[in-house]
Amino acid sequence: MRTFETDVQLLKYRVLKAVAKRAYEGTLMESYYEIPKLISPGPKPTMRCCVYKERAIVQERVRLAMGGDRRNLNIIEVIEIACDECPVERYMVSESCRGCISQRCIKTCPKQAISKKNGKAHIDFDLCIECGRCAKVCPYGAITEHVRPCERSCKVGAIHMNEEKKAEINPEKCISCGACSYACPFGAIMDKSFMVDAINIIRNKKENYKTVAIVAPAIAAQFDGVTLGQVATAIRQLGFDYVVEAAIGADMVAEKEAEELVEKGFLTSSCCPAFVDYIKKHVPELADKISHNLSPMAEIGKFVKLGGESPVKCIFIGPCTAKKAEMRLPNVDLWIDSVLTFEELQAMIDAREIEMESLEETSMNDASYFGRIFGRSGGLTEAVLEVIKEKGLDFEVKAEACDGIEACKAALLKAKFGKLDKNFIEGMACVGGCVGGAASLNHEPKSRMKVDKYGRDSDKENVRQAIDTYKVGV
Repeated sequence: MRTFETDVQLLKYRVLKAVAKRAYEGTLMESYYEIPKLISPGPKPTMRCCVYKERAIVQERVRLAMGGDRRNLNIIEVIEIACDECPVERYMVSESCRGCISQRCIKTCPKQAISKKNGKAHIDFDLCIECGRCAKVCPYGAITEHVRPCERSCKVGAIHMNEEKKAEINPEKCISCGACSYACPFGAIMDKSFMVDAINIIRNKKENYKTVAIVAPAIAAQFDGVTLGQVATAIRQLGFDYVVEAAIGADMVAEKEAEELVEKGFLTSSCCPAFVDYIKKHVPELADKISHNLSPMAEIGKFVKLGGESPVKCIFIGPCTAKKAEMRLPNVDLWIDSVLTFEELQAMIDAREIEMESLEETSMNDASYFGRIFGRSGGLTEAVLEVIKEKGLDFEVKAEACDGIEACKAALLKAKFGKLDKNFIEGMACVGGCVGGAASLNHEPKSRMKVDKYGRDSDKENVRQAIDTYKVGV
């Protein structure tokens, strides 16, 4: 029995599992209005004020689990009916207020929004512009700032509160990293799921095409109590013909990235779609420095589709919500047909009642150590250094491996103003790298060690050998 980090993750899993089960059975549309009643049967509520609100929220989650509003291109959506439990006002006067006679808070307020009532400071929220000056000058720290978890987690400033005090996402700033979705304690923000699309690809294949699951190396940190070979078998039992390591695509990218770096002299990586989107939206001056290589997901998808004897549909499985945005890009949509997260994979496996512990193992031995460690921060840099060494290239790599979008922001700003003494920026939007992705099943400190062990288990001596010996399905 899998345990979940939070009850929000459990709720998401239960909805995804219910949707997956009915999608496989071909009864999803008929069950659309039944699923909320199964999740929240009542008569007493378990999460919200009443069972009817619970069901309304679950209905919105079902909608997002089925792909959401296709006209809204943003991957992350706010469930407005669920966004109503956070403190509405940003600045509040706490019990620590002593009603001091200096009255710095009153004197510093530019809108005269603070007065003294019953011996304490009082904020008139109709006048308050939330500038924060009062909080800065209070000698007791009695005026506290309440920043909503979604706003605090968004390091690119893409979330703000609208006139109704609901969270609102600015698509011009959003990089689809999913940090807000993971941070919201009420589950009011969720990533769109394309799980139903993937299931339909599997169900409709017949003899027309083969289906290939491209699995991110971060999977090494996801499933306890079973081997990766058993997980691969479970994926096959979902209806996939082949299970391929995205890490072999990482080996291919490492070779090309190293060559491009040597050619251009300065480069930012292209493997993390949220990092690439951040550069394009927030530091466009460096957009021409982004590597022109595909990500490992798209690179191996391209290899599989061009090298196969029969038509192929490729579905990526990983911890990343931004991959769902990446698959729509003009240079990616040819190679990737759908994207699943690890959360969705778990729901699909359980919906099919697959007992992974009892399964035989399917071999997953495509990639090198260096391709596999792309799943954690610093892995890409190590791989590029390895390729430079293997090829005997006369080039000194001075890399800045950025762990999390805040580190990426700092490095890019230095590069923008010519203050960065580096020639290669590896950017990972999630702290820890891919293993810290918002749609991971767990976010453990030991995830990095698990990915490293997965890398060491490879029998490939180097990057070149992994590429030379790779064949789909072998």
